[in-house]
Amino acid sequence: MVPRRQEYGLKKTAGMRSGSVVNFRAAVNSGSVRRSSAVLPSVLTFLVIVASGGLLLMIEKGMLNSMETPSPRGSGRRLDLRGQAGKYGRDRLDVDVDSQILHEIRNRTIRTVCGQKNMPHSVWSLSPLQRKTLLQHILVNDQYRFLYCYIPKVACSNWKRVLKVLSGALENVDVSVKMNHHNDLLFLSSLKPEEIRYRLKHYFKFMFVREPAERLLSAYRNKFGEIQSYQKKYGVEIVKRYRKGLSKDASVAGDDVTFAEFVRYLLDEDAERMNEHWMPMYNLCQPCAVNYDFIGSHEHLENDAEFVLQRVGAPPHVHFPERQTWYKPVTTETLHYYLCSLPQKLLRELLPKYILDFSLFAYPLPNTTTEHCRH
Repeated sequence: MVPRRQEYGLKKTAGMRSGSVVNFRAAVNSGSVRRSSAVLPSVLTFLVIVASGGLLLMIEKGMLNSMETPSPRGSGRRLDLRGQAGKYGRDRLDVDVDSQILHEIRNRTIRTVCGQKNMPHSVWSLSPLQRKTLLQHILVNDQYRFLYCYIPKVACSNWKRVLKVLSGALENVDVSVKMNHHNDLLFLSSLKPEEIRYRLKHYFKFMFVREPAERLLSAYRNKFGEIQSYQKKYGVEIVKRYRKGLSKDASVAGDDVTFAEFVRYLLDEDAERMNEHWMPMYNLCQPCAVNYDFIGSHEHLENDAEFVLQRVGAPPHVHFPERQTWYKPVTTETLHYYLCSLPQKLLRELLPKYILDFSLFAYPLPNTTTEHCRH
């Protein structure tokens, strides 16, 4: 039975699909764009390139390498929005100024791009495969009336811990137990269409994003450097496909995949059929089809997670888990090293495949000019 409707006493934040828009300037020259059906999630996403001011062309021309954009990591400056306290149920609301700016940019960009008439405007306008992927990545909490679209490599394991604590399946977020990513969790895909519609309309909806190149590198280092099952399933295939003379070698273990080989593999994969750990964030959570109330970021994880927990009315004792001691962050220096080690041709071909993640979620394109890579 569909839960009885209960109206929230809160309005959406000003940053939710509103705010400032960034206009990127570039001459239009579509002839330089690499034409391939696998480059972007669908033909419709050409509209995204147009709405974003020719980002794809600018990748080809290297025109964004020197552009200054707000840093997703923030400057440390803080803004006290006392006037918003009543709206969010806080005594005061302390937010990072750069984080607030990014929320404004991100949500207006999404609003502008998703407003195109040929873009998907609901879950039901997606293709069956797109809808299946989306619904399998949205977690439900009926008690606190929220939906969370999880993206692998964006702190999703910790968010799943939080959901298990809120449902009573886990005592607290710090319990030392191996994380099961399916047990004791309710996925939107398991509900009936009318139940899905109700929750999409009335529940608080949020997702978290991460700098796209950093997320890919994190997936590469984790899955091919530490997880044997991924080495056997994907690593062996990648090595045999892209390393000369090993296509029929039975001794290939798949535990030494290079980052360049991984990128070549990504280029040849259909974005809509990728493994979830490197599938574009856009494809996983479909921000045009779902009107998310809040899009947090990995770079502001602590503050954004705190906001979400307070927004949904989580008990005071429920907090977002601290990062584990074994966690290996992707540093700016590490990302710089891996990206600069790639052949420029590979990078130019890779970025368009994730252009929606860069443009919609307000992440600057990586600077890999020869001068920058020397340092």
